[in-house]
Amino acid sequence: MAKLYEILNEIENFEFDIDEETGEILNCAAMDQLQLARDVKIENLCLWVKNLKSDAEAYKAEKDSFAKKQRQAENKAASLQTFIQKALHGEKFKTDRVTVSYRKSEAIELDEKISVPDKFFVAQEPRLDKTGLKKAIKAGEEFDGVHLVERQNITIK
Repeated sequence: MAKLYEILNEIENFEFDIDEETGEILNCAAMDQLQLARDVKIENLCLWVKNLKSDAEAYKAEKDSFAKKQRQAENKAASLQTFIQKALHGEKFKTDRVTVSYRKSEAIELDEKISVPDKFFVAQEPRLDKTGLKKAIKAGEEFDGVHLVERQNITIK
């Protein structure tokens, strides 16, 4: 079976055979066959796209489900770790299968009101608000180097 680009090439380069006496087109059926083959190929490609999108949605749902299970397991482990820490009161614990020990660490805690010099604040990179910019352009404002472009997006259902 021919590939879609081959069929499109044949349609583009198709020459009709015309009976010079009657003016009748002799190879109309051949063009109809090419058009039919083109339609079948395009339909199959669209069905493939739908299938791939369906697969992607299923993968995303599964990924989200696993992410939820991961968060639940991490939260449960943290909760149990806190419970064990309270039960041991800083005491070390050791068996053949587990060992509980402690190590020191340091962390900063912030009160509600703080007074810190500006040099300790981290500046974030400014980001362009494209949504706000689009609304402003639609309202009639103009900006150098900024254009509103209309696109044609294909939808396959």
